[in-house]
Amino acid sequence: MKRTEQINTIYIGYDPKEDAAYEVLRDTIKANSPKPIIIKPLIKKELERATLLYRPFEIVNGQYIDKIDQRPFSTEFSFSRFLVPSLNLWKGWALYMDCDMYPRTDINELFEEYNDSRYPLYCVKHDYAPTDKYKMDGREQGMYSRKNWSSFVLWNCEHELNKNITPLEVNNRSGSFLHRFEWLPKKNSVIGKIHEEWNWLDGHSSEDIEPKNVHFTTGGPWFKEWKCKRAIDGMYAAEWNADYSRLLLRDTVDAI
Repeated sequence: MKRTEQINTIYIGYDPKEDAAYEVLRDTIKANSPKPIIIKPLIKKELERATLLYRPFEIVNGQYIDKIDQRPFSTEFSFSRFLVPSLNLWKGWALYMDCDMYPRTDINELFEEYNDSRYPLYCVKHDYAPTDKYKMDGREQGMYSRKNWSSFVLWNCEHELNKNITPLEVNNRSGSFLHRFEWLPKKNSVIGKIHEEWNWLDGHSSEDIEPKNVHFTTGGPWFKEWKCKRAIDGMYAAEWNADYSRLLLRDTVDAI
């Protein structure tokens, strides 16, 4: 079912420690898109000032601890991603992406291929259980079912079921409730399935899949300490580094 022509909207999780990742992601999305596209970073301080995000938390030995469920979380966008339907005024479709991603094709293709209004959202249904206890930045790796499903979500913002995921719910429900999409019926079939090429996990996804969007779940080339687990991961990291170098060069020239 094709929708009328519109400018597609993408929300990107933002964390200052991964600013380079965000900049490359934003720039690459625009470079790959032959038409206008709206990109909105989910910046924690701005959402807090707008009283849309007010979950209490504390920092213990450099680790974020959520006070709602007393569980660790690793990024400033761990919870803000679930505000997308309300930020989009519960209208139309919108894509959420973690900032540690690298698209290799036009992201508009996703909106064209996946748009069945019966589904409240689409995602890649990974069976993913990382063995590393800590992430590249030293923060604890959370383990839960449906892990990484919420890292790349095409939201049907106006779907009736998503009206249940209000800012009040986002700020008061447990992290597991949110990341497992537990405001939806429990059966997996209620969630639309995106092919893994759109959320291809380094160190995990099959090398036989040609990724349309690489997800650097093990750290990413913007971390000096990061090392590739496989040669193919290194190949995509080299592509990311090339785009980062072009971005730096362009910014330098523009500043002259």
